[in-house]
Amino acid sequence: QVQFVESGGGSVQPGGSLRLSCVVSGSIFSIYDMGWYRLAPGRQRELVAGITNTNGGYTTFIKNSVKGRFTISRDGAKNTLYLQMNTLKPEDTALYFCNRNPIPFDSWGQGTQVTVSS
Repeated sequence: QVQFVESGGGSVQPGGSLRLSCVVSGSIFSIYDMGWYRLAPGRQRELVAGITNTNGGYTTFIKNSVKGRFTISRDGAKNTLYLQMNTLKPEDTALYFCNRNPIPFDSWGQGTQVTVSS
Protein backbone atom coordinates (compact mmCIF):
# COMPACT_ATOMS: atom_id res chain seq x y z
CA GLN A 1 0.00 0.00 0.00
CA VAL A 2 1.49 3.28 -1.07
CA GLN A 3 1.15 6.34 1.14
CA PHE A 4 2.04 9.96 0.56
CA VAL A 5 2.63 12.49 3.33
CA GLU A 6 2.95 16.05 2.10
CA SER A 7 4.17 18.96 4.22
CA GLY A 8 5.70 22.40 4.00
CA GLY A 9 2.76 24.47 2.87
CA GLY A 10 1.68 27.72 4.46
CA SER A 11 0.54 31.27 3.92
CA VAL A 12 2.97 33.67 2.28
CA GLN A 13 2.90 37.04 0.59
CA PRO A 14 3.42 37.37 -3.14
CA GLY A 15 7.09 36.98 -3.94
CA GLY A 16 7.66 34.61 -1.04
CA SER A 17 9.07 31.09 -1.07
CA LEU A 18 8.10 27.69 0.26
CA ARG A 19 9.64 24.24 0.07
CA LEU A 20 7.23 21.34 -0.05
CA SER A 21 8.19 17.82 0.95
CA CYS A 22 6.49 14.51 0.29
CA VAL A 23 7.53 11.32 2.03
CA VAL A 24 6.54 8.25 0.05
CA SER A 25 6.09 4.95 1.84
CA GLY A 26 6.37 1.56 0.27
CA SER A 27 8.85 0.43 -2.30
CA ILE A 28 7.61 2.52 -5.20
CA PHE A 29 9.77 5.58 -4.82
CA SER A 30 12.81 4.05 -6.43
CA ILE A 31 10.80 2.64 -9.31
CA TYR A 32 8.44 5.27 -10.64
CA ASP A 33 8.49 8.73 -12.08
CA MET A 34 6.92 11.16 -9.62
CA GLY A 35 5.14 14.48 -9.77
CA TRP A 36 3.66 17.36 -7.84
CA TYR A 37 0.03 18.14 -8.54
CA ARG A 38 -2.18 20.98 -7.34
CA LEU A 39 -5.89 21.53 -6.94
CA ALA A 40 -7.27 25.04 -6.79
CA PRO A 41 -10.91 25.96 -6.07
CA GLY A 42 -13.00 25.76 -9.20
CA ARG A 43 -10.23 24.21 -11.24
CA GLN A 44 -9.18 20.71 -12.21
CA ARG A 45 -6.18 19.02 -10.70
CA GLU A 46 -3.07 19.75 -12.71
CA LEU A 47 0.48 18.47 -12.86
CA VAL A 48 2.86 21.22 -11.80
CA ALA A 49 6.19 19.42 -12.02
CA GLY A 50 7.47 15.93 -12.72
CA ILE A 51 10.70 14.07 -12.30
CA THR A 52 11.78 10.80 -13.84
CA ASN A 53 13.58 7.98 -12.19
CA THR A 54 16.27 6.99 -14.62
CA ASN A 55 19.60 5.40 -14.01
CA GLY A 56 22.39 7.88 -14.20
CA GLY A 57 20.33 11.01 -13.74
CA TYR A 58 16.91 12.56 -13.54
CA THR A 59 14.88 14.46 -16.09
CA THR A 60 12.43 17.08 -14.91
CA PHE A 61 9.30 18.66 -16.29
CA ILE A 62 8.01 22.03 -15.13
CA LYS A 63 4.65 23.49 -16.14
CA ASN A 64 5.09 26.65 -18.20
CA SER A 65 3.24 28.88 -15.76
CA VAL A 66 5.74 28.07 -12.98
CA LYS A 67 8.87 27.58 -15.03
CA GLY A 68 11.79 29.53 -13.64
CA ARG A 69 10.10 29.73 -10.22
CA PHE A 70 9.55 26.09 -9.18
CA THR A 71 12.14 23.31 -8.94
CA ILE A 72 11.43 19.64 -8.35
CA SER A 73 13.92 17.22 -6.84
CA ARG A 74 14.02 13.85 -5.14
CA ASP A 75 16.12 12.13 -2.49
CA GLY A 76 16.12 8.38 -2.93
CA ALA A 77 17.80 7.75 0.41
CA LYS A 78 14.94 9.51 2.18
CA ASN A 79 12.10 8.42 -0.13
CA THR A 80 11.24 12.10 -0.35
CA LEU A 81 10.11 14.35 -3.15
CA TYR A 82 10.60 18.12 -2.95
CA LEU A 83 9.15 21.18 -4.62
CA GLN A 84 11.00 24.43 -4.15
CA MET A 85 8.68 27.32 -4.94
CA ASN A 86 10.05 30.82 -5.33
CA THR A 87 8.49 34.13 -6.36
CA LEU A 88 5.07 32.81 -5.45
CA LYS A 89 2.00 34.41 -6.99
CA PRO A 90 -1.64 34.48 -5.83
CA GLU A 91 -2.52 32.11 -8.68
CA ASP A 92 -0.26 29.49 -7.09
CA THR A 93 -2.75 29.20 -4.23
CA ALA A 94 -3.88 25.57 -4.13
CA LEU A 95 -3.72 22.26 -2.31
CA TYR A 96 -0.54 20.50 -3.40
CA PHE A 97 -0.14 16.74 -3.65
CA CYS A 98 2.52 14.32 -4.80
CA ASN A 99 1.88 11.08 -6.63
CA ARG A 100 3.15 8.94 -9.43
CA ASN A 101 3.47 10.56 -12.82
CA PRO A 102 1.94 10.38 -15.38
CA ILE A 103 -0.66 7.96 -14.05
CA PRO A 104 -1.31 8.66 -10.38
CA PHE A 105 -2.14 5.91 -7.95
CA ASP A 106 -5.75 5.87 -6.74
CA SER A 107 -4.48 6.58 -3.24
CA TRP A 108 -3.67 10.24 -2.47
CA GLY A 109 -2.26 11.97 0.56
CA GLN A 110 -4.00 14.80 2.37
CA GLY A 111 -1.96 17.38 0.53
CA THR A 112 -0.44 20.57 1.84
CA GLN A 113 -2.16 23.94 1.46
CA VAL A 114 -0.32 26.85 -0.14
CA THR A 115 -1.93 30.26 0.14
CA VAL A 116 -0.40 33.31 -1.49
CA SER A 117 -1.99 36.63 -0.63
CA SER A 118 -1.10 40.10 0.52
